[in-house]
Amino acid sequence: MSQWPDRRILDLFGIELPILQAPMAGPGTPELAIAVCEAGGLGSLPCAQLSVEQAQPAVETLRRGTARPINLNFFCHTPPAADPARERAWRERLAPYYQEFGLDPTAVPPGAARQPFDERYCALVEACRPEVVSFHFGLPAAPLLARVKAAGARVIASATTVAEARWLQARGVDAVIAMGLEAGGHRGNFLGEDMARQVGSFALVPQIADAVRLPVIAAGGIADGRGIAAAFALGAAAVQIGTAYLFCPETRTPPWHRQALKDAADDDTVVTNIFTGRPARGILNRAIRELGPMAVEAPPFPTAAAALAPLKAWSEAAGSGDFSNLWSGQAARLGREMPAAALTRLLAEEALARMK
Repeated sequence: MSQWPDRRILDLFGIELPILQAPMAGPGTPELAIAVCEAGGLGSLPCAQLSVEQAQPAVETLRRGTARPINLNFFCHTPPAADPARERAWRERLAPYYQEFGLDPTAVPPGAARQPFDERYCALVEACRPEVVSFHFGLPAAPLLARVKAAGARVIASATTVAEARWLQARGVDAVIAMGLEAGGHRGNFLGEDMARQVGSFALVPQIADAVRLPVIAAGGIADGRGIAAAFALGAAAVQIGTAYLFCPETRTPPWHRQALKDAADDDTVVTNIFTGRPARGILNRAIRELGPMAVEAPPFPTAAAALAPLKAWSEAAGSGDFSNLWSGQAARLGREMPAAALTRLLAEEALARMK
């Protein structure tokens, strides 16, 4: 398909279709990324919830499954200092649920496995040499970023404001992901924490396209060809799609999450901090209704997840997502159940038909 009006991302990454599969830590799998790559898009492997020892075989599976360009995704958060008082207050807030489920409220589970990009992850990148590396919550320290670029990777990162896009450009990224407020999962903000000032895709994409010299990848609320065509009309050179891929069989989306996605209406998602301590968009469930959506007691990312983990495990064992992070963007209602490769090709065909 050579009819795309902007080929900058296609040429930069060496892909056929300007469709990036969002990494989606948790549901994202090597099989999903392989399917998207083979269809001509850019498949992404989420590494932030994987240790280096876990990430390495996943990367090897991805490389064996496709010879096309791939993306490895990492977080760049700063681990918070210990705050026993706040963590104790959070456990006290959750104590009634522990009692309801017959769990020990005094037990302190281990912390969540969400590691920022570091020397060991960088060594993995240098060994694997992915064509693209994407970052969330800013960028790693300059020496690590230089090593990633020296390994031959194109670097992209999320921006939720024009200021963040300019910050990323000044530090040498190759393209900017304009992440609108509609997007599911963790917000990519890193220069400000006020969710009331976050920007929707329709306003954000053209302003970032005007503010930076780099190609822009639109993300948030895009789930069909209409959204892709609109993104190009607003100045994007590609799109990043997450929620629409959660319906695909290649994802690790559990049954309660799949059902919530199928049932979600346009106003059934909210931005909440209760699951990890950092704002993220997900589908309303019991935990959000009763604890949040934004709970002041929740410790900073990623420590809030530890005390919630036993409640999540108990409810999931009972077949419920009442205490699970059901990440989803606002366009879940547009999702379609089909294999990821077929979805990728269909999205491209729909978009091109709209852009004729």
